[in-house]
Amino acid sequence: MANTPQAKKRIRRNARRADINGARVGRIRTFIKKVEAALASGDKAAATTALAAAQPELQRGVAKGVLHKNTASRKFSRLTKAVTTLA
Repeated sequence: MANTPQAKKRIRRNARRADINGARVGRIRTFIKKVEAALASGDKAAATTALAAAQPELQRGVAKGVLHKNTASRKFSRLTKAVTTLA
């Protein structure tokens, strides 16, 4: 258990940051799911539009520190490849 005032403050701060970061990751997941849904439906135009919207969200996640740079790169690369192979 936290004894010092600073340790108690860190617990409060960490809880707030966890909520904020969780919301950020959830927002990124939503954008990725939109791309995957467009891919599943076979709509290339919608998939391209959704991919263009998802890319800045992934980069923002990297900038905010909730995603690793390589993770975002890998996700974007795989989504791009899936969109381009869509006939």
